[in-house]
Amino acid sequence: MTPAMITTLVKGATIAIGGIFPALAIGKTASKAMESIGRNPESADKLFVPMLLGMAFAEAIAIYALVITFIL
Repeated sequence: MTPAMITTLVKGATIAIGGIFPALAIGKTASKAMESIGRNPESADKLFVPMLLGMAFAEAIAIYALVITFIL
């Protein structure tokens, strides 16, 4: 294996791992928020902003993985 092949494999693994876990976190956040709103519809206004903040922070992790991939 050449160094270029190893670099490509490392980049692929970085973006794959860095994308899978934030996607799972975003899905879990949305799922639990919708479940909570379904059980108590009056809580929708209270849950919306924290839900979006949690999703944004999870998405930031994926963006960090993308930046690291570009740096490699």
